[in-house]
Amino acid sequence: MHAFRFGDGRDWFFSKPFGMFVHWGLYAIPAWHEQVQQRRGMQRAAYEELIDSFNPQQFDPDAWLDVAASAGMTSLCFTTKHHDGFCLWDTRQTDFNVMQSPYGKDILGLLAEACQRRGVPLSLYYSIVDWHHPNYPNQGRNHELPGPEPGDTPDLERYLRFLNEQVRELCTNYGEIHGFWWDNNRTDVRDPSINEMIRKLQPNAVINDRGFDDGDFGTPERDYDSYVNEVAAFDRPTQAVESVGHESWGYKADEDYHADSYLIRSIDKILAKGGVYLLNVGPTADGAIPPEAVRILQTIGRWYAAVNVAFHPAVPAPGETENRDVLLTRNGNNLYVHLYKPPPTSRVHLKPIRTLPKQAVLLNTGVPVETCVDFLPSEAVTDSGHHEYLRLRNLPVNDLADTVMVVQLTFD
Repeated sequence: MHAFRFGDGRDWFFSKPFGMFVHWGLYAIPAWHEQVQQRRGMQRAAYEELIDSFNPQQFDPDAWLDVAASAGMTSLCFTTKHHDGFCLWDTRQTDFNVMQSPYGKDILGLLAEACQRRGVPLSLYYSIVDWHHPNYPNQGRNHELPGPEPGDTPDLERYLRFLNEQVRELCTNYGEIHGFWWDNNRTDVRDPSINEMIRKLQPNAVINDRGFDDGDFGTPERDYDSYVNEVAAFDRPTQAVESVGHESWGYKADEDYHADSYLIRSIDKILAKGGVYLLNVGPTADGAIPPEAVRILQTIGRWYAAVNVAFHPAVPAPGETENRDVLLTRNGNNLYVHLYKPPPTSRVHLKPIRTLPKQAVLLNTGVPVETCVDFLPSEAVTDSGHHEYLRLRNLPVNDLADTVMVVQLTFD
């Protein structure tokens, strides 16, 4: 099936399919949601005062990258500016930035240096919606403020000039950037020249589809897009995004965290269909990744370390079986069976495969898997020819109920 390629420096995107997303900003201080200003009806003036308290003394980009590495993550995407308009870099376009906080250091600069030193591709998130800039035309559309605040002068053309200059800064002042992750183009402006500028300044950067043209890849979020579950393999480059917390992408003090098994199944589903996955964490106001998020990532990392050979360089192979309760990937003579749905029995039936593998191993544990080619009673109703098909037997479905089992089948 699909082994996507751009044929240029952007192909790093496919070789590093599992990465960390980081949502961080002033919203970590109230610790409720990254859109707390809008969702709780905070006055802009009250929200802006949070800058005077932003002093993350525990921020250590190497600590973030250590946590990412423990999960098997090999790239990072960072929120340079969310909807609140607060900028985590030394921008000349607005005073609403980290340099005006008590912290007074260029957070993006520190993070970019660490990523480059450690060979971790860095992508930059940038929200087109801006609740702070006086020229952004807030009209009450999704993720916007209800309308202009006192003193605002809505002017889309002037705002886009501001945006262009910020993008130029981001693509010029921080060394090599590997991706640009737009969010929320509620203006519906189509302007390919903006992405063309990014490509000229950062030719190895992949660009997502939420900006001013279709970009390089799609971005299904959480499980909102039914397409993710309907297809057996993606038909275009796709990067799915999810957060460790159910309620917020930024830090929430009393977050309802996703179950480990939920996240592992989500990751397996996307990667086995040929996609790329970003899993988000929201650091605290001090700059530390919350302990429960660290635990979750380390748990995922132990699973991923055991099974990641089944994702890259393996590619989706949905046509090999009629069984839609599993996903298949292939690399040469190795076929990988992903039990990404909770298995109802201890067997997997791989009709119409009729060949016994030379070897079958459960990657999670390294233990051999029993295989046979036989005719089953349940098939008699629909198969009068009594055909025999490959069956994997006695899988430890109860012992490993909280994870995704992946079986490697090696054929001659």
